[in-house]
Amino acid sequence: MLEIVFVVLIVLIGSALCAATETALLSIPRIRVRQLAQSKKTAALALFAIRQKINRPIATIVILNNIFNIVGSIVIGSLAASKLNDTWLGIFTAVLTFLIIVFGEIVPKTLGEKFSESIALVVAIPVQFITVIFIPLVWLLERVTLPFTKGKKLPTTNEAEIRLLTNIGFQEGVIENDEAEMIQRVFQLNDLTAADLMTPRVTITYLKGELTLAEAKKEIIASQHSRILVIEETIDRTIGLVLKSELLEATLEGKSDSKIKELVRPVQFVPQTVKADKLLKTFQQTREHLAVVLDEYGGVSGVVTLEDVLEVLTGEIVDETDRIIDLQAIARQKRKRLLESRGIDLNLFKQTKKKD
Repeated sequence: MLEIVFVVLIVLIGSALCAATETALLSIPRIRVRQLAQSKKTAALALFAIRQKINRPIATIVILNNIFNIVGSIVIGSLAASKLNDTWLGIFTAVLTFLIIVFGEIVPKTLGEKFSESIALVVAIPVQFITVIFIPLVWLLERVTLPFTKGKKLPTTNEAEIRLLTNIGFQEGVIENDEAEMIQRVFQLNDLTAADLMTPRVTITYLKGELTLAEAKKEIIASQHSRILVIEETIDRTIGLVLKSELLEATLEGKSDSKIKELVRPVQFVPQTVKADKLLKTFQQTREHLAVVLDEYGGVSGVVTLEDVLEVLTGEIVDETDRIIDLQAIARQKRKRLLESRGIDLNLFKQTKKKD
């Protein structure tokens, strides 16, 4: 009788270990595995290697689990048949089946999912070692199952998952409201174009290059912008931009007879369809804060600034020269564009905050 008990314990322990190991390795998120691997610890690196190619380790664990369950059941059945009568044999079989289901599958898999990280780190190195031993058998199984398992490798994560995790993190208090909102806004950079962010041509401030500083004095002083476009005959013939500070400085130095085009700086031209994230990169590389937006025919459609792009991330940026009425109108327009653009509704955070 002790022989039966001993074999039953071996089968239950082996089956439980295999079930818990399999569940733990599959339950721990790949992102967390990458994070653990940065510690350069042996167990973490072994776990990372397993998750990079999970098929072979899982196949090895499944083989071991079946060896315990099938071979163990055969041995137990043989021992039980020689020592028990038909009535007790039936009862023993029912009890054994119950024990395997509960303690060989349900309980260890539940624990494997609950403590996935701890268990995965403990078993990572042994699983790697056992996988090497079972390589011939696993290779054969891979060849047999290849027609059913081949396909495109799924990415570790995607934009929708990151958005959802951000929302969950905010609701659970892991990240702050402003942090969650900024993370959501980052994805707007790839959704919005220069056409969405630009100031349209009808409201652009510009000066003709042939005018002298004296002739353009009133327009220069009245301008609220630090950068002003310089054109030839029409705005579609934009030749560059000038800094208001340089125009005022030249005027104070007595250079009122100088033409504006003499102080012109080169300006960057971008198409309407360029994405906001590309715009931000362009501003960083050129070290410029303003770009002229061109339509499909090469005409000037508007201007977009570094501030326009940054406001996608931060919300409206106010400085001491902004007019209150104009600023409120611009803020409403930009807010509407952001909410109507592709992506999550940022009002979600405000509504959640009110409920809290």
